[in-house]
Amino acid sequence: MPSRFQDAAEAPRGQWLGLARQFAGLFLLAIVWGGAARLAFAQVTGTATNPYYTVQSVVNGATQTQEALAPNVIATIYGTNLAQSTHAVGPADIVGGKLPINLDGVGVWMNGTACSLFMISPTQINFLVPYDLTAGTVPLLVFRNGLTGPTINIPLNSVSPGLFVWNGSYAVAAHLSGQIISSTAPALAGEIIVIYAAGLGKTAPATSSGQLATTASPIINFAQLQILLEGSPTPAGSILYAGLAPGYAGLYQINLRLPQALPSNPHIQLSLTGQTSPGSILLYTH
Repeated sequence: MPSRFQDAAEAPRGQWLGLARQFAGLFLLAIVWGGAARLAFAQVTGTATNPYYTVQSVVNGATQTQEALAPNVIATIYGTNLAQSTHAVGPADIVGGKLPINLDGVGVWMNGTACSLFMISPTQINFLVPYDLTAGTVPLLVFRNGLTGPTINIPLNSVSPGLFVWNGSYAVAAHLSGQIISSTAPALAGEIIVIYAAGLGKTAPATSSGQLATTASPIINFAQLQILLEGSPTPAGSILYAGLAPGYAGLYQINLRLPQALPSNPHIQLSLTGQTSPGSILLYTH
């Protein structure tokens, strides 16, 4: 196990696996539904019975914005006729520790590779961009029981950083105890917290598309990652680990030691290889 991960946790890996499991319900909600209720993308309409969607209705699943995606990023397609049922992935759908690539006859393909799926519904599909893809422009196609949607070209960057959000505009983060950081349990100055993110790119060791992580795998661009609080980077050395979150596919965790001078409920952003997450997200702090 990489020492950086164990040092960041200040506990054996088992504790982090336990922490991940404690958040199963929250992350299932965040990853599966992706904030659809607050978006207008679901109003995309077509005239036929085939699946219909556009380039503009494919978004980063964490940020819900239309910037370029990235390998291993959780993404969302909004449209019409995407599925004939609503099916969120459950334990029975995960075989060999991998997410399914087909749910009720629905699949998503990018550059000829089947994407792993989190959830399907008539107006929304949440999926994982294949890990092995590279930056550029790749075709995306949705099929449903023999019917296909339009082939659209999706831009990919090497990373597409984003924070998951709950309670309106607050980052999904946790204390080391596993308790969610909230208005009644805010983060404290100098505390080590765990922040959950999407789109941080490839890791070492690498993973395979849709595989649930079982060990620490730091991102390859770790040295370029910055956490911004009110626009200012946290002190050097404060990011203790950034990589795959055990127990999940496409989910990343960042172990961060907060600075001693900590603003109240600051805006929090990720900056990685020239890409910055949206600036509207807050962190509950004391």
